[in-house]
Amino acid sequence: MTTPDALARVRYAAAARGLEIELRERPAASSLHEAAALLGLTLADIVKTLVVKRSDDSYLFALIPGDRAISWPKLRALVGVNKLRLPEPELALAATGYERGTITPIGSAQDWPVYADASIAGRRIAMGAGAHGYSLFVDADDLIAAYQAVVADISQPAAP
Repeated sequence: MTTPDALARVRYAAAARGLEIELRERPAASSLHEAAALLGLTLADIVKTLVVKRSDDSYLFALIPGDRAISWPKLRALVGVNKLRLPEPELALAATGYERGTITPIGSAQDWPVYADASIAGRRIAMGAGAHGYSLFVDADDLIAAYQAVVADISQPAAP
């Protein structure tokens, strides 16, 4: 998918859910740290959208702040399954329509369930915008409401 198509899909999906977003172009970043520096944000202000594969070949989104890591035991317990994993890049693309590093639940090819780490609530966050070189800004509470996200403690401190 080309950048204009991906951005249009994100804008359309956000509008359809009554979600106010801001798409901001930025230089390409090779890491989350670099993206935060380019945007003048802390790592905690950037939320990673992780596509997680279940054993039945369905998926879910886990929204994790950039300064934290996903807690597999917490997420498995919350979802009520024994196995979850990150899919290969081509499976993530097929499941969402977005490449890794650009993934957002907004406008995903499928409306997979969304699980948001409790620490993002009440904040304005930046996240993938569906296309490289762009960031999406949104109020986390509005995103949570628009996608009826399950909010829980699903993260742990990131490894140093």
